[in-house]
Amino acid sequence: EESIKKSVTTTLKILSASSIEEQSNAVRDRILALPSFHQCRTVSCYLSMPSGELDTSSLVREILNLGKHLYVPKIDASSSEESKMNLLRIYDHDDLDAIPKGLWGIPDPSDTWNALEVDLDLILVPGVAFDHSRSRLGHGKGYYDRFIASYTASGRPKPLLVALSLREQLLGVNEVPVGETDWEMDAIVTPDTIV
Repeated sequence: EESIKKSVTTTLKILSASSIEEQSNAVRDRILALPSFHQCRTVSCYLSMPSGELDTSSLVREILNLGKHLYVPKIDASSSEESKMNLLRIYDHDDLDAIPKGLWGIPDPSDTWNALEVDLDLILVPGVAFDHSRSRLGHGKGYYDRFIASYTASGRPKPLLVALSLREQLLGVNEVPVGETDWEMDAIVTPDTIV
């Protein structure tokens, strides 16, 4: 697991900004063309790091432009146990532009709106690596896996889980190790294909 993370992270660090931009735009267009995206009302999408990751900035703006309800992750480190992830509603472009930059330069909302109170249709999921078996290797904190487990434990149907991946993050079949608390993705969208 650690060797895959290190290898993919090293590759991502040397990717040119133009390659990330081209791939991010292609993934955005694929997401916007998905029938399941058109049918959904509530979407969660992560706010990307400034580099070394697929850029979601134009995708989140399109989600708002299309009148969908947008939720973004907020890490709550105040609890005495493990840090947990909540999802917060972003109402418009002003909200989006007002989010201060937090750890790693990721926009970090300070609001307290918790998406456990709403039904989510779709979660667009980040990760370090993915494979053709629809497995996901996250950053190692377990935020998404715990959030989805707690969300479904509350009696709500599981949202559609769609991973966003650069070409360099998609590995072969069964290459990503999977633990019992890891959620399988429903789809992985890359610039070239949907797995």
